Amino acid sequence: MATPLSDTSPSPLRTIAVVGLGTMGTGIAEVLARAGREVIGIDISEAQAAKAVAALETSTARAVARGRITERERGEVLARFRTFTGVQAAADADLVIEVTPESYEIKQQVFSELDAVVRPDTVLATGTNALSVTRLAADSARPERVLGLHFFNPAPAMKLVEIVSSVLTAPQAVASVTDLAIELGKEPVAVGDRPGFVADGLLFGYLNQAAAMYEAKYATREDIDAAMRLGCGLPMGPLALLDLIGVDTARTVLEAMYSASRDRLHAPAPILKQLSEAGLTGRKSGRGFYTYEAPGSATVVRDALTPLSGGPAVPGRGIRAVGVAGSGTMACGIAEVFAKAGYHVVLAARGEEKARTAKARIGTSLSRSVDKGRMTVEAAAETLDRITPAGSYDAFADVDLALEAVAEDLEVKRQLFTALDKVCKPGAILATTTSSLPVVACARATSRPEDVIGMHFFNPAPAMKLVEVVRTVLTGDDVHATVRALCLAVRKHPVDCGDRAGFIVNALLFPYLNNAVKMVQEHYASLDDIDAAMKLGGGYPMGPFELLDVVGLDVSLAIERVLHREFRDPGLAPAPLLEHLVAAGCLGRKTGRGFREYAGR
Repeated sequence: MATPLSDTSPSPLRTIAVVGLGTMGTGIAEVLARAGREVIGIDISEAQAAKAVAALETSTARAVARGRITERERGEVLARFRTFTGVQAAADADLVIEVTPESYEIKQQVFSELDAVVRPDTVLATGTNALSVTRLAADSARPERVLGLHFFNPAPAMKLVEIVSSVLTAPQAVASVTDLAIELGKEPVAVGDRPGFVADGLLFGYLNQAAAMYEAKYATREDIDAAMRLGCGLPMGPLALLDLIGVDTARTVLEAMYSASRDRLHAPAPILKQLSEAGLTGRKSGRGFYTYEAPGSATVVRDALTPLSGGPAVPGRGIRAVGVAGSGTMACGIAEVFAKAGYHVVLAARGEEKARTAKARIGTSLSRSVDKGRMTVEAAAETLDRITPAGSYDAFADVDLALEAVAEDLEVKRQLFTALDKVCKPGAILATTTSSLPVVACARATSRPEDVIGMHFFNPAPAMKLVEVVRTVLTGDDVHATVRALCLAVRKHPVDCGDRAGFIVNALLFPYLNNAVKMVQEHYASLDDIDAAMKLGGGYPMGPFELLDVVGLDVSLAIERVLHREFRDPGLAPAPLLEHLVAAGCLGRKTGRGFREYAGR
């Protein structure tokens, strides 16, 4: 949790003006009105002001229907929200929050007009997430009263508020706005004045990479979005999120970030410019990366890019028996997945004892499922009976699919594929679960590269729905079709991707994690504030440092080095702080210390 900037004494900010009643401004107005503040809504468009009132009426009616507020309370909320079309209405406000388009010229004009009408003690807050708060403050007649107040969309639901101080901001202004945020039920995080602040500073680089990945036709928009939702537990895929934010807004934010950092990861992908200039700005226009039912609608409709479902059957290979090579967590999880789906599984390890121990671990996992009511005792026993432990890969002689889940070391995997090539029958599919190494290198270690494919499961395999299906330039069509069908048969969601470092998920996830480490390394924000920002502002299930400690800092560093070697981008070079921690043996939860310390590992 973020550390509050002040105590929770009542904020003196009781009458608050919101300038700009678009989606964000309307959401902020709703939060304030529900918290008992008198809210003055200001927009140059009477139609937009009326739309904001209608939105508040709809949301409060929904709250009444769900029993969250009474009809009387609804009436009080609506009475506290008044709309106007000129900034003169803000004359008596204690705080003014501007939420106008991301343009210095527009925001400077708004601040200039406010300077002429508000009281000397009124706090002026900008809702920018890309522009310099310091520059806006310096151009104001009262720079000590200017700060940034960055809510997240949708404002009523998202808990995070970033409070941005410039070198000119008075501590009293920061304290009063922080107290207000706490009284609104939000989590305030103090951040410095640089484009993107914390949450968007990490988020938009990731979104930009996803747009570039789609533009390069590396994967479909549906597969990119599904990969990040199912592989990382994110509430939305990156391309759907870009449509929600607004493609034009994302481009503006990235332009500002790139101007400040010159980091190629923030150089806007050309497709963002193309869509923006064509007016395809996302949900608000009815079309962006996806097509929507109408402007402002969240309902996606079929378009020319929507994949066809069904169609003629694709020739494939029948799979009845599966061989899993390895005895670690991933190997055990994958063996459990196939056995639950009714397949006979040969679980081979380096020695009979290791194989029997691995099967016992699967038995323990199945027992936990029984205890939780997820399967019956009989089903668990039948599942375990389908797994045959073996101390040699010779046991794979009759399997239809041999899947390796051994150490993430290319030479180890190449040697294993050479062995599988000799042992497995003609027509058997040979698959690797690698998360970052080239699948084609494994294929070239065999005499049948057309039979080799990547099947990247996610940990824990029984729970995670995603499988990245990695096809090399040598993989046969029938092998690809068979593996996709097999994923569906074991109730997993397959996404297709090419054979390049990181595939989809890791190629987008690890640069984001690396940038978070750089933020701490540069003393821009604390571990706790960054984790809080991404959970509360981005809806992530875990903050980046929580996730790094779970994955393992050594594993993370290895993946980041592979990405850096593959793409030769200086922005992908692993952060020195991560390298230092790994060198010191601080690898995360598994050693009891990583970015944080853990008791009783």
